[in-house]
Amino acid sequence: MPQGKKIAMWSGPRNISTALMYSFDNRDDCYSTDEPFYGHFLKSTGTPHPGAEEVIENHETDIEVVISGLIGPNPQSKKIWYQKHMCHHILDHTDLSWVKNLTNCFLIRNPRDVIFSLSRITDSVDLRATGLPQQKIILEYVSELIGKTPPIVDSNDILTNTRPILEKLCETIEIPFSNRMLNWEPGPRLCDGIWAKNWYGSVWKTTGFVPSKIRDVELNSKLTKILAEAMPIYRELRDMRIVA
Repeated sequence: MPQGKKIAMWSGPRNISTALMYSFDNRDDCYSTDEPFYGHFLKSTGTPHPGAEEVIENHETDIEVVISGLIGPNPQSKKIWYQKHMCHHILDHTDLSWVKNLTNCFLIRNPRDVIFSLSRITDSVDLRATGLPQQKIILEYVSELIGKTPPIVDSNDILTNTRPILEKLCETIEIPFSNRMLNWEPGPRLCDGIWAKNWYGSVWKTTGFVPSKIRDVELNSKLTKILAEAMPIYRELRDMRIVA
C-alpha cells in the first residue's frame, strides 16, 4: 500500500472513540494519532474546554499544517496509520478534499449517552457538540466521493459484540484483523493527546471493551431538547451501520 493505509475514524465525543483508538494502537503494525484538529478547534472557537490553553500551546493549530501532515507518509513507516478525528472539530465550510487520501470510517453512539456523558465534563453542550451534524456532512461528502456508504460502526455493537464487529470492520477496510485489538494494558498511552488527563480517566482503567452499565439517564430540559434534535440524525446513520 503506497505510503501505508491511513484510517480516519470520524466520531463524536464520548463515543468510546479513545478505546477504539487504543484497540488499533495496540496492533504491532499501527501508529495512532489523537484528535489532530483539537488545537485548531479550540483556538478558532474559544470553546471553554478543560485545559484548552494547554492544548493550544502544545498542539498544532494551523489547519493547513495539520492536514499536510495527515496525508503525508505514515509515521515510523507503519503499515497502518489510525487517525482519531472528532467531527465537531471540523468547522463549517472547511475544505474536505484532502479526505480522499484516507480510508474514512464513522463511529456513532446513541446521543442520549453522549449528551449525558459530555454534560458531566463540560457545560458547552449543544447539538454541534455531539458531532452528529458535522458527521452527517462528512459522511455525505465521502459517500459521494467513493460512490458508496463508507463503514459505520455503532459503539454499542462494539461493546456487546466486540470481535465480530471488529473483524467485519477490518474486512471492510481491507486490513487483517489482529487479536491484539481486543485487549490492551491499562493506563495512559503514547498516542494520547495532552488533554487526556481531563477526559480519559475512565478508559485508562480498562483493558478492553466493556459493555456499558444500563442506567436510567435523566436529562434536564435543555439537554432533552438537544437529544430530540440529535436522534433523527443518529437513527439515519445507524440504519447504515456495519452488522456482524
